[in-house]
Amino acid sequence: MTTYSAGFVAKRLQTVMNAWANISPDKSFSGMTLEQFKAAVKPSLDLRDRETVAKAGLKDVRSLRLVTDEASMKQLLLVVNAVKGDPSEGENGSLYSAMGYVPKYARRSGLTRKGATTAPTTQTATNN
Repeated sequence: MTTYSAGFVAKRLQTVMNAWANISPDKSFSGMTLEQFKAAVKPSLDLRDRETVAKAGLKDVRSLRLVTDEASMKQLLLVVNAVKGDPSEGENGSLYSAMGYVPKYARRSGLTRKGATTAPTTQTATNN
């Protein structure tokens, strides 16, 4: 099975139909009239139209998802902050950890100590 890009097929179909309609509209090729050819390729063209509509709908859904995700993250942070501030749970509690956060006792301080650095030694070439 040969795979063609979507744009290539659509352009070729349209080019052939336009040329046929403009130059020899009453002639049959491969046992088909122009109208029969259009009917034979109509499912392909119809699906392209459906694909265009679906892509536009998907774009709208993604935009809406971004907006609702922002609102959801605000709610999530309210809950997580409430868990951190709860006297029986807190930042070291198992609930906070189970929610995917690192308990306060397990966090690293962020302090790094750089070891003494030595200058790289260079070797000189000697000619004998």
